[in-house]
Amino acid sequence: MRILVVEDDPDLSRQLKSALADAGYAVDTAPDGEEAHFLGETEPYDAIVLDLGLPKIDGVTVLERWRRAEVATPVLILTARGAWSDKVAGFDAGADDYLAKPFHTEELLARLRALLRRSAGHAAPSLSCGALRLDPRAARATVNGEPLRLTSLEYRLLHYLMMHQGRVISRTELVEHLYDQDFDRDSNTIEVFVGRLRKKIGPDRIETVRGLGYRLMPLEGEATER
Repeated sequence: MRILVVEDDPDLSRQLKSALADAGYAVDTAPDGEEAHFLGETEPYDAIVLDLGLPKIDGVTVLERWRRAEVATPVLILTARGAWSDKVAGFDAGADDYLAKPFHTEELLARLRALLRRSAGHAAPSLSCGALRLDPRAARATVNGEPLRLTSLEYRLLHYLMMHQGRVISRTELVEHLYDQDFDRDSNTIEVFVGRLRKKIGPDRIETVRGLGYRLMPLEGEATER
């Protein structure tokens, strides 16, 4: 899952990027409202963490412009402005959640997980596909109760496939959501990671739909918990 962090404080921006990367996300950052507006409209993020007090263009204006442009990406406002009027302005501009500074990183991560679940139509805190389970809180996956040893990119790939299980996902979409902006992207590497993941979760759980992409499905006879 790919996150945009919009924060003008360079130290806090680095801390947030590090915490989110450790939690298994690909992370881009923007230091001002102008760059945030551009990235939010041109890159396919799964969620955005947005400060309000930004240089060049303030956060509420950026959010209003995104929503007018029909950018539906979930947005969590993270700001030192804690007055109820600021919260109302943020929600009225199109925010999905609001967290005031100072904050605990664990709460930010929990709120992001909830945003991502809701946007993908999942209610439960963990994801299931037959005997395959993934717990985003612990960044841990199991098959038939046995833990899987996954690299960070394998985990990101599995997380994205499980969030959108049953849907055909193109290699281009996977590249756009697994890697941050600075990564040297190559859609051919997705085949390599899919192959590695198949060896760990079973070769038949990820279906190749020729010419279109990949689809994660439970094995025949397996029931998926919702």
